[in-house]
Amino acid sequence: MNYKIINNEDKLKEFIEWLPILQDDEVFYVSLFSRMKYCKGKRQSNKGTQIKRFACKKEFLLNKIKQLEVVVGNYSIDGKPIPQESLALYIHPNPRSLRKATFMLMKESLKMIQEDNAYFNIQAKLLSAIQKSKNRNFVVDFDIDSKDIDFRQLEAILAKNAYDVIETRGGYHVLVYPKITLFVNWYNKIREQYDVDNTGDMLLPVVGCCQGGFTPRFTTK
Repeated sequence: MNYKIINNEDKLKEFIEWLPILQDDEVFYVSLFSRMKYCKGKRQSNKGTQIKRFACKKEFLLNKIKQLEVVVGNYSIDGKPIPQESLALYIHPNPRSLRKATFMLMKESLKMIQEDNAYFNIQAKLLSAIQKSKNRNFVVDFDIDSKDIDFRQLEAILAKNAYDVIETRGGYHVLVYPKITLFVNWYNKIREQYDVDNTGDMLLPVVGCCQGGFTPRFTTK
């Protein structure tokens, strides 16, 4: 039996289509986590453990995600298999710049050499640099940690075509397109109107994939 990362392939394909078209030096950053809060009573490490991460082009996303569906037990913490129900897949929808990441990695590598560091994981350093190297704002993400939301109130803050909403296990992510004409002070008004847990350039649960026994999905406005 294999771990199940994709719960609805059609919805995942729609999500991938929704993501922005990348420029030549851009990639998406994707991360698979095991999160303790999704499997209470089963031993986990801290709040969450990052199991796998990768960066790739839009056209390879589906296949790369499928490659995460390895045999159960191949993901482990302290030698113990990670439970299926703890898994959650995330992506940065805002493109990452390989050019920026390269410069960041060069500076970090030179520092390590200067300090005569005997060993450092260059692959891990590269992936961390990619994650930190946002290239442009496709969306501004508002993470609302509640299901008790009246989204009709958004109509007074945002133009209807200026945002999308993804329902997640514990609430919603309101994804605002900053390049579309918006009402004045929309950022502050959203934060005032809703109990926003986090905002900005965040990891987003992947639509159609696993999130602690829940399948994230786009909602009807």
